[in-house]
Amino acid sequence: MGKNFSDFFLSSECMIRMASGWFYLSCLLLGSLGSMCILFTIYWMQYWRGGFAWNGSIYMFNWHPVLMVAGMVVFYGGASLVYRLPQSWLGPRLPWKLLHAALHLMAFILTVVGLVAVFTFHNHGRIANLYSLHSWLGITAVFLFACQWCLGFAVFLLPWASVWLRSLLKPIHVFFGAAILSLSIASVISGINEKLFFSLKNTTRPYNSLPSEAVFANSTGMLVVAFGLLVLYILLASSWKRPEPGVLTDRQSLLHDGE
Repeated sequence: MGKNFSDFFLSSECMIRMASGWFYLSCLLLGSLGSMCILFTIYWMQYWRGGFAWNGSIYMFNWHPVLMVAGMVVFYGGASLVYRLPQSWLGPRLPWKLLHAALHLMAFILTVVGLVAVFTFHNHGRIANLYSLHSWLGITAVFLFACQWCLGFAVFLLPWASVWLRSLLKPIHVFFGAAILSLSIASVISGINEKLFFSLKNTTRPYNSLPSEAVFANSTGMLVVAFGLLVLYILLASSWKRPEPGVLTDRQSLLHDGE
């Protein structure tokens, strides 16, 4: 019986170490996917759409997809995972709260600049604003993001809120964090589709003939989906969540001890 118990313990320890390896492998994959999402969008706008400017022209619009992918997807997704890092599980929470808020603020700033780019282009070219499903999804995500950041700053970062209030609002905060990321991904995908339809409408090789630009842009969209799904998986994996004070599972203890 002692031998069986020892074998079971060694097997469990091996599985835990394997799980910790998957955690850091997931983080590495996430960083690679996020970088590729931004770089692919920049390359698409530079190579096929003529590059960037800040003068109200179509080249000003080209900042919009880059900044929205960077802000609402990549930076937002990365900021959401701050409390999944094993280093954040022990010790004071304030530095991690500040990092979480600062990364989200950076994501919001990029998003606002991206919105300025598209609204300025539309107004300069006398194009209607906020008429498409893409724009409705996007502006909803941005509005919820602003509300989420302000609520998080007021309740979770400032010291006035009571423990029961934070406990009450925490599940709502987490839910809307995942919901905003999902809306952002849906907005990016619909935006890529919309951009391709408009840009390839009167060309010799329309969208339905799948020219090289369409293949590249569709691939960029798939990268965004893959990035978002991986972020949501890490957020939902129970063994990678920040434990309650004084409570660490065996798997979480080993993840933290491995630092």
